[in-house]
Amino acid sequence: MSERPPISPRSPRAALEPEQVPPPPRRSDRARNPFVVVGNAVITLLILLMIGAGAAYYYGRQTLEASGPLEDDKIVNIPQRAGKRDIADILQREGVIDVNPWVFIGSVFAMKASSDLKPGEYSFQKNASLRDVIGTIVEGKVVQHAVTVPEGLTSEQIVARLSDNDIFTGSVREIPREGTLLPETYKFPRGTTREQVIQRMQQTQKRVLAEIWERRNPDIPVRTPEQLVTLASIVEKETGRADERSRVSAVFVNRLRQKIKLQSDPTIIYGLVGGKGTLGRPIKRSEITQPSPYNTYVIDGLPPGPIANPGRASLEAAANPARTRDLFFVADGSGGHTFTETYDQHQKNVAKLRSLEKQIQNDTVEPADDPPPPAASTPADTNPTATTPPKPPANSRKPTRPARQGAAQSTTSPPVVER
Repeated sequence: MSERPPISPRSPRAALEPEQVPPPPRRSDRARNPFVVVGNAVITLLILLMIGAGAAYYYGRQTLEASGPLEDDKIVNIPQRAGKRDIADILQREGVIDVNPWVFIGSVFAMKASSDLKPGEYSFQKNASLRDVIGTIVEGKVVQHAVTVPEGLTSEQIVARLSDNDIFTGSVREIPREGTLLPETYKFPRGTTREQVIQRMQQTQKRVLAEIWERRNPDIPVRTPEQLVTLASIVEKETGRADERSRVSAVFVNRLRQKIKLQSDPTIIYGLVGGKGTLGRPIKRSEITQPSPYNTYVIDGLPPGPIANPGRASLEAAANPARTRDLFFVADGSGGHTFTETYDQHQKNVAKLRSLEKQIQNDTVEPADDPPPPAASTPADTNPTATTPPKPPANSRKPTRPARQGAAQSTTSPPVVER
C-alpha cells in the first residue's frame, strides 16, 4: 500500500484564505529586445492599416458605383477655371451628386483624374453614378448644339445669324468672301468662337467643292470651281425645290452655251444691295437696265462672283445639270416653275401666270358696302400694260402674291412692278 502524504491541519480561517498564485515567468531577454518590440508594433499598425484600407476601399467603391440622385437627364455647365471644389459645389447644387464635396474630391484623386477635369457643358444621364459623372467630365463629352445655316444666305447674313446665337463667343473680324461658306447643319459645343465656326464652314466648303468639281459634267461652260459656285448661287436663289434645281441649272447652262444673257432677278438685287441680301420691295423697271457688275440683264455670262452661299444640292445641280434644251422658266403659281424651250410658249406661260395673279387678287378683294363714285379728276388707265396689275379698291385687302417668277423669263424685259 502506498503511503498518503500527511494532512496538515488548517484552521478554518486559513482554509478560507485564497491560495497565492505563483508569479508569471520572467520574459526572456529576447522578448524584451527593443527591435522585437518595435517590430511587433509595426506589424500591428500594418494590420490596422490593411483593415482600414479595406474598409475605405469597400466604402469608396460603393460610393462610386451607387446610383446618383438625378431623376432625369440634365445638362450642367462647368465654367472655365473652375476648381475641384467649385465643380463639386455646382454638381451638388444641380442635384447631379448627393455626396459631400470632399468625398467628390477624394473620388477624383482615387480615379487619378485630378488634372483631367475639363470645363464645358455636359449632359448627365438619369441616376448617373459618381464614377460616371467624373468620367464624363474627364472625357470631355460636352454637349453638341446643332446649328443650321440655311442655303442661299449671303456671308453678311450668315455672320449676323452667328452673332445672334448666344452659344458662340467672340466676334468675326472680317466678313468672309461671298460663296466661301457651306450652309449646312453643324454641331458645336457652347463657347465655340465665331471665328472657329467661320473657319469650319470654309474648310467644309473647300472639301465639298473639290469633291463636286471632280464629278462635274466636263461639257458645262464653267472653267473654274469659283465659276461653279457663282452659277450654283444663282440656281440657289432661283428655286428652293429639290426637284427643280438641276433643270433650273440647265436653263442657265443652255443660255451660257448660246451666249444669251442669263437675266436672273436675284443678280439685280445683289447688284443693288450687295451682302444685305434682300431688297425688301419688288424690282423697279428702271433697275432692270441699271448698270451693275452683277446685273445679268446687262452683262454677258456669269457675274464676277457668287451672289450668295449655295448649298451642297445647288453645287451638285450646277456641276451636273439636267439634259434639256430649256431656255425659259416662269413661276406656275404653286411654288414651282414651268420650263419651255421657245419664247412663244414662254409668253403663253407668262400669260397664264398673269391670269392666275388676277384671279387671286379678285378672290381676296372684299366688295365695299357702298363704293364711292370715281373721282372726276382721276382719268381711267386707257392703256394698261400687261405687266401692271390692276389697282385694287381703296378698301380692299392686300392681295396674296403667288410665287415670284423665275429669273430667266424672256429675252426681253421681264414683268416687274413699277414704282
